[in-house]
Amino acid sequence: MYLLRRKVQPIAFLMIALTILLSVPPQSAVAALVETETILDMSRSLEARETVRQFMAREDVRSAIVSQGVDPLEANARLDSLTDAEVIQLADQIEQLPAGGDFLGFVIAVLVIVILVLVIIRLI
Repeated sequence: MYLLRRKVQPIAFLMIALTILLSVPPQSAVAALVETETILDMSRSLEARETVRQFMAREDVRSAIVSQGVDPLEANARLDSLTDAEVIQLADQIEQLPAGGDFLGFVIAVLVIVILVLVIIRLI
């Protein structure tokens, strides 16, 4: 009898522990409505962070950062510490930067000036 009790004792402790765990009521989930603006702001913030990260990953931007004496890893750490509103503002400023300049407008302006000069020279 003693031998049987000794073999069953670990199983009995396990069963007691499981019974106690099952008798504790589970914690109920708390659900609430989430406003649409909150979700849109979160997605806008994630998009803005990705835009700034892609901008920072460009080689010309990285070389400009290094030329200013800032370590690129430190710049990324500073980017991570920005608030959502600051990141959105920075992404908006990046999107408003000119992309490659207005070369076609420059060419048209030069042609117009050359034609005007030729017309003036013919009239004189």
